[in-house]
Amino acid sequence: MAIVRPFKSLRPAAGKAAQVASLPYDVMNRAEAKAMAAGNPDSFLHVVRSEIGLPDEVSDYDPQVYAKAKAVLEQMTADGVLVQDTKPMFYIYRQIMNGRVQTGLVATVAVDEYLSNDIKKHELTLEVKEQDRINHFDATDANTEPIFLTYRENREISKLLNDFIKFNNPTAGFTSEDNITHYTWAIDDDDLNARLEQLFAGIDALYIADGHHRSASAAKVGLKRREQFPAAPADAEFNYFMAVIFPDEDLFIMDYNRIVKDLNGLSAEDFTKALQKGFSVRKMEGKEPLRPKAKAHFGMYLEGCWYELAAKPELYQDKDPYDRLDVSILQQNVLSPLLAIDDPRTSKRIDFVGGIRGLQELADRVDAVGGVAFSMYPTTMAELLEIADAEMTMPPKSTWFEPKLRSGLFIHLLSD
Repeated sequence: MAIVRPFKSLRPAAGKAAQVASLPYDVMNRAEAKAMAAGNPDSFLHVVRSEIGLPDEVSDYDPQVYAKAKAVLEQMTADGVLVQDTKPMFYIYRQIMNGRVQTGLVATVAVDEYLSNDIKKHELTLEVKEQDRINHFDATDANTEPIFLTYRENREISKLLNDFIKFNNPTAGFTSEDNITHYTWAIDDDDLNARLEQLFAGIDALYIADGHHRSASAAKVGLKRREQFPAAPADAEFNYFMAVIFPDEDLFIMDYNRIVKDLNGLSAEDFTKALQKGFSVRKMEGKEPLRPKAKAHFGMYLEGCWYELAAKPELYQDKDPYDRLDVSILQQNVLSPLLAIDDPRTSKRIDFVGGIRGLQELADRVDAVGGVAFSMYPTTMAELLEIADAEMTMPPKSTWFEPKLRSGLFIHLLSD
């Protein structure tokens, strides 16, 4: 079952959503965050990337950063930029990108379900990134950004949400600078909220689509609060963390491409010959970037030319779900044995480029500094769910979801 609860969200006051909403904290660097928030004191980047309000020499992980986040969140609330609802509710968050719609339920989910793996994972986390968000959630006493969850679609849930949207005006609506349209609704209907809670109780499992570090950090802050307040009731807010929960059919995974900064001492000719052991290799005419059109196919950009690589069937047929992934095929047969990228989570010689940036960036970067780039066929939702059900973890940077959830539209206070 999935334990899904309404909550009293802290959210932008009427007319403020467009100014408050920001991209998630982890999709830009400090300088980019500072530029994005420039001239907009209401941007939620002042909370989730609060280091932009401190001198540049202050580390991103300095205690001042988390104290600043707390102070800014409190000030935005005191100034009426953010207002807390007076009763627990579910909320709806709809995004429209290039005509494609995804509609999620905004709710809180149980820390215990995360700990028991009823909220299923597919990625490992890095301790330094976990600790950063632990410090942030702890200092602000809030889940300042939602976790991006998914589930196998339930038609009744989808119908209830779509019917509510059809007959109720949104509480906020705007189009962001990247041409994505965002709408939110508050479900101020106790009967509907109760029915949604009941329907989710019949869902076998929730899955983390994006936000493994945030979810791990939120769960650990919940455990810390249990130690601090042992007499607190089981339904205390800190025993839950905030998520937007989308049906799997709505979600769109883009390619997540790879650039390796050198050829590990090989010449381009020797590297290309070595690839032919496991792949058919075809040099393409012209400069048009190659976007793979099927699984087990890859684009490669090397010395000013694009190539198509097609993995031979023995590399993936009759393999387990992990080994069948395109990212695994590339890692196990190219990146590790030929280019000595044995641990892509820690290697400084590999970069990952989300598909939203386009394939031309791969060619431009290789032309500028050398090395080789690989364009990937996107991981599918079915593969993600299969890996999570098998309690496996994907290689790093296997999925790039678009559109990204905007931060600041919903905040869950842990001591409410």
